[in-house]
Amino acid sequence: MKSLKKFWALFEEVSAGTFFFAGISLIFYGVIMRYVFNEPKAWVEEVVRYVIIWGVFLGFAIALRHNQHIQVDIVYDKLNNRWKKVVDYFSTIVSILFCGTYTYFGLILVINRFSSGMVSLDVGIPMWIIYLILPISGFLFLIRFIERLVNLVRGKDVEYDNPLT
Repeated sequence: MKSLKKFWALFEEVSAGTFFFAGISLIFYGVIMRYVFNEPKAWVEEVVRYVIIWGVFLGFAIALRHNQHIQVDIVYDKLNNRWKKVVDYFSTIVSILFCGTYTYFGLILVINRFSSGMVSLDVGIPMWIIYLILPISGFLFLIRFIERLVNLVRGKDVEYDNPLT
């Protein structure tokens, strides 16, 4: 099981990193083509937008794994341990429900874009491919929230769980 967690974490890191690296590389290419060779490429901006979005959405699960997502904890920090546990359970269960809904409706959107045949303006990328990140990221985020719930039930502290180390 530990090797599966390690593989999954590595997959998340590599996939998000690959998209970010590709996005930064394309931005560099676009700048060089525009300012050095004076031949701007219109397709670069569109592709960069989609690649960076994919990288960000794949990074959601990584942020949750490291407990570095946005959270408002001004009231949470003032609670005793019993109430903190109640809030942790409640927020995790609500998050699981949200991720399930998010994944479902993301899949519906992908199916609708696939059947409509809609493509992007400059490059002509099928929009269902671009929107595919919604159910993928929702599923990855859902897995991390389920993992968090299991760890809460087990009483395991998951503050900065890093399976890669």
